[in-house]
Parts: sequence; C-alpha cells; structure tokens
Amino acid sequence: MIRRPSGSRPGGASRGPTRGSRDPYGLLPRGSGRAPLLSAIGLAVVALLTLGLFTGQLPFLPSRAGGGDAGAVDRTPAPSNIVIVDPKANVPGSLVYVKQGNVWLQSGTSVRQLTDTGHDSMPSWSADGTWIYFIETRTERGLFPLNGSATYYDLTYPVLTRIHPDGSTRQELASGKYTIRGGKYEWFYWIRQPVPDRTGKTLALVSDGPDPTKNDVVLQLFDIASGQLTTLGLPENPPLGHQDPAWRPTGRAQLLYVMNGREGARGAPSIWRWDPATKKANALTGPGYMAPAWSPDGMYVAATKTNSLGTDVVILDLKTGAEVMRLTNDGRSWGPVWSPAGDEIAYLHIEDGIVDLKLARLTGTAPGWTVGETLDLTRYSGLDGGSRPSWYVPANQLPPRTPPPPAAPPGSGASPAGSAAP
Repeated sequence: MIRRPSGSRPGGASRGPTRGSRDPYGLLPRGSGRAPLLSAIGLAVVALLTLGLFTGQLPFLPSRAGGGDAGAVDRTPAPSNIVIVDPKANVPGSLVYVKQGNVWLQSGTSVRQLTDTGHDSMPSWSADGTWIYFIETRTERGLFPLNGSATYYDLTYPVLTRIHPDGSTRQELASGKYTIRGGKYEWFYWIRQPVPDRTGKTLALVSDGPDPTKNDVVLQLFDIASGQLTTLGLPENPPLGHQDPAWRPTGRAQLLYVMNGREGARGAPSIWRWDPATKKANALTGPGYMAPAWSPDGMYVAATKTNSLGTDVVILDLKTGAEVMRLTNDGRSWGPVWSPAGDEIAYLHIEDGIVDLKLARLTGTAPGWTVGETLDLTRYSGLDGGSRPSWYVPANQLPPRTPPPPAAPPGSGASPAGSAAP
C-alpha cells in the first residue's frame, strides 16, 4: 500500500499536509507533550492556508515568562483522558474545546469528555444550545491514478458532524469524500470550521467542495436540511482562500471571516465582513488580524493579532476596525471566544509547549474596559490549539441586554482597507 503523498492532487496541483483533526493546522503541540510537527509548506492550498493562518509566528517558547522557577514545577501535560480545571474558574454556561482529538465540555468547575474518536476538531455551539457541530477526520483505503496508473493510498477526509451536549444522537451531515469516474476513484475536499447561524438552519464553513479540482478553500454556506453547499463568490487571494467564519449574534445579520493574504514570505490575514442582505463584503481590518469573535451585543470583535513576535488577543471596534483594547501582550495567546454574558473572554495560550485555556475578566463599560483578574481555566492540560473554543450560556442565565442599532451596510462608511463587492 502506498501512503497518500501530502503534495499530491488531481491534475498535478499540490495539496496540503494531512495531519488530521487533532492538529488541523499542523503547527501546535499535541497533548502528549511531544514536540510540535511543522506542516510542509508548498504551493498547496491548505499549506498556504496554514501559513496565512498562523504566519509561522506562534512562539514556541521553552520557558515561562519571567522565568526563575521553571525547573521547580512539573509541567508535564495531563494524560489524554484528563483536563485539569482551576477550582477558581467557575465558568457560566458551558465551554466546548478539544483535547487529543476529542471534544470536551467545561461547566462551572467541572469538565467532561463528550466524544472519544480521537479524530474530532473545531467544535461550535448552536445558538439555542441543542447541538455542537464539529469535524471528524477519517482514514480509509482509497484508489486514485498516480503517474498514469491506479494506486491505492491512505485516504484522509473530513466528515461534518453534530452531537447533543449530553452525548446523544451523533449525526453525520456531510462527507468530504470525493469520487470521480463513476465512483472508481476517490479523493476528498476540505470541510473546516462549521459555525451555525441564529436560525440553526445554515452553517458557515470553509471548503473547496463540492469539486476540489476546481475550487480553493473559501467561505461557503451549508444548508443543513438539504446538504447543499453554496459558494458566495467573495474576494480572495488565490489560492489562499478564507477561514474563521463567525456569525453576528444579534442585530443586523453579518458574517465575519478572514481573507488570507501574503506579504512576501509572510502571511497577511485580514478580517472581512459579509452582509447576507446586500451580498456585499468589505474589509474590517488591514493585514495582521484573524480569528474574529463577536461581542454579545454585536458591536465589538475580539480577534487574534499577529506580528513578528507572535500572537495576541485584541478587541476591535466594529464600525472602524480600530483596536480599542489589547487583552494580552505575551505573544503566545490566540483564538478568543467572548462570553455570551459579555464580561469575560476566554482564549488559548501556549507555555512550555503546552496549550491551555485562559480567561480575562472585563471591568467597566465598552469601549473603556480594563482587564481585571486573569484566570487559568485549564492547567497543563495540553489542549488542541488548532480548535478554537466555543461558549454557550442559557438565556435565563444572561443579564438583560439592549439590542444594538442596525449596522450600516458594508461599504457605506470608512474602512481601513477599503471595500469590495463580490
């Protein structure tokens, strides 16, 4: 049997690495504590997507900030079936995240494992809290022409999946397996980062389906009832595509996403917004921002800021795209998620090669917040850094909220990077 080469693709074009869903970006350390594996960088769609995503800048620093006592504490990651929760981290509602390819739920000061395949990633809550959507990665034998003859290889492909938070009714919604010539040959297309809209009828995701020989990995809509993928035809920098979709939780419907770009050899991702009503898109930020997460009132956006020193978490103003606050300055934090209550932001953080979840508490009123206490939601747990957390709080546990005013249509006001229509 020939293992599928990571650079092969139908038609001779290259294809990205296939690390699997435990570390879909191929950059971060696994929970076992083994050294991180770097993705092979070529002309492949996903390899370039990876470069644009983390821009090669995640700071895998060997010691703690401040140093001094690094040798006095055992920082070996917890076993694969254990997540260590800080007893002070009383999380309202439920956070969902991934460790060792399995989905976990953290509520209050308790945590439990939800799935056990070892191949699950990228979970996201539905707006009503009844479903958690995620990607399962499967590997099986495939057949495809190679150098003029049919060759068997290890086919790795994604499956769009959802499950109830009590662990029941695991459902497969779509498979990325791609067949040609009457089903004789098999390949795959990417399905990544599914996020449901407020209605629960539509998912935003990034994919090169339904025909991976013709498409880049771009923002698409998936109809849950019909299983239909719809490409939005948004601006892109071929073949870098898009990533990080995020639906606005309230007010005028908007969808944030990241358009990947490059500046020389460096990635240059920027956050864009798409208006379903006008079908237009415009830039919210210039280069250097990714992983947007809405505030509950739909007026601010937490995001990952990239630079030559690493990644940090910032808050942006939706109207201008300007930074109004920086939550971290360590160069080792990314992937924020805003509490539905509005007063806390959780984010991923790497230290001593171990990924954990931290929590920043916001005090004061927007946009003049200050960062209060910062807690370790998990400790030495070795979470999967390629899967962002998602947060759900039942409506009866949320404070009263004043609806935001309708947002101006994209392109109607100033934007730091101009505007464009698809």
